[in-house]
Amino acid sequence: MSTELMDRWRALAGPEAENLGRELIARYGEPHRSYHTADHLKATLAHIDMLAQNAADPDLVRLAAWFHDAVYDPRRDDNEERSARLAERALPEMGLPADAVATVARLVRLTATHDPAPDDPDGAVLCDADLAILATPPEIYTAYAAAVRQEYSFVPDDAFREGRAAVLRSLLDRPAIFRIADLEAQARANIHAELDRP
Repeated sequence: MSTELMDRWRALAGPEAENLGRELIARYGEPHRSYHTADHLKATLAHIDMLAQNAADPDLVRLAAWFHDAVYDPRRDDNEERSARLAERALPEMGLPADAVATVARLVRLTATHDPAPDDPDGAVLCDADLAILATPPEIYTAYAAAVRQEYSFVPDDAFREGRAAVLRSLLDRPAIFRIADLEAQARANIHAELDRP
């Protein structure tokens, strides 16, 4: 159990939500995860902290980060939806108002596309924070890509390369990967380097 994450959860959600925090941290520690782990959650929360002044409601963005990969099964394509539904079930028990629960669930669902609307600062902060790994130094990016491959170890190499390349090219085809963070050049360099690897 990550003490750092538990402390962050208590500060955000209060001591009455202790059990939910422990459940979420346990989910990020599931053995089939190599990238979508507690370290990814910590990194996402740290980037939200850096971008928080751009958000309309930074604490709801932080709650969404906690839930965004809470349900993660690489064999399924509905993880974001299932994570959002978990938030919709769990957050009312914390006493969060219905409109706040709806905002968190909407933000979680947004991480399926990472394509927030221009007038969605909370979505922009969450998506930029979630994608910040793309703009890390090359050796960290390479480790990230290897961890993603490990999560999909059940997929044959050729099929994985084809699917991964499609995801990466879809990011490169966007006018901008990031809405707020100044990370575009490094991210694009890393993605091109991954696509160029044999």
